[in-house]
Amino acid sequence: MSKASSSADFAVIGLGPVGLSVCRRLSQDGHSVRGVQRSAPSALPEGVAFVSADATDPAALAAAIAEVHTVALAIGLPYDGALWMERWPQIMSAVLAACESVGARLVYADSLYLYGPQDQPLTENLPAVDYGMKPAARSAATRLWQRAQSEGRVRTAAVRAPDFFGPGVSTSILGDVTFGRLAKGKPAQVLISADYPHDVVHVDDFARAIVTLMSAPDDAFGQAWHVPTPPTKTLREMITLAADALGVAPRVSVIPLWQARLLGAFSPEVREVTEMHFLTDRPYIVDSQKFAARFWSNVSALEVSIATTARTYARP
Repeated sequence: MSKASSSADFAVIGLGPVGLSVCRRLSQDGHSVRGVQRSAPSALPEGVAFVSADATDPAALAAAIAEVHTVALAIGLPYDGALWMERWPQIMSAVLAACESVGARLVYADSLYLYGPQDQPLTENLPAVDYGMKPAARSAATRLWQRAQSEGRVRTAAVRAPDFFGPGVSTSILGDVTFGRLAKGKPAQVLISADYPHDVVHVDDFARAIVTLMSAPDDAFGQAWHVPTPPTKTLREMITLAADALGVAPRVSVIPLWQARLLGAFSPEVREVTEMHFLTDRPYIVDSQKFAARFWSNVSALEVSIATTARTYARP
């Protein structure tokens, strides 16, 4: 295992698109930063030090984040419910133990999955549910950090985002299955409906919100915060923006739930997406007034960020 050779202001555990964007922003703001995961990424933002540690090993994590003020947990697991049920409690337990041992605060990059199916705008005070596997896994992780916070062991804040997208975010609802297919001359694929309003956020805005909490005073901890989102559009409207940027027809193929369930018997990938049917079978609206009132709300313009993301799929 690589060892942390000097003190750092911040550490980021998980170096996927979100974690790398957090690292980049922190470094550009002049902070010393460690990026932590098991294997080194192909590239790190300038000025970010890499430390190898397994996210389920409390001792290795404690060594990796020694002398760090605040840690961001930004791990993205493969889209596999059974894996989530196993790994999220393990990861959260290990990270909390490491933060407790070195006295670091924790900012958890979370999704909105833990709310499960809702027929109202999503607010931070909705309870965590035990619906399905992926929402239940996120709920289990949430209860662990909430317990650590209430017991005074680790100051923790959760930053929750809806579907996020951007360059390199291939598994997004605005990723390979939509923008990627359009770039190949195929119709974008959407489960159940493309015509309900659906909030999304750009990966850099998600990262910006995480950095905001990492630098916030202690009174912002012990609670969850929703990332501000741009004005709401339907998935069809967003796919049309991407198609315009790519210079192709905005074709959309909608897969009915019954068909997805049938296909899921033969395809694990389809089965995993089908579990999350509540993301597209109703309006999916995020209430982020709490964050906006305390911090900021000027997010990336959707028309620009979608066009920029879509064009990355057109590159040879």
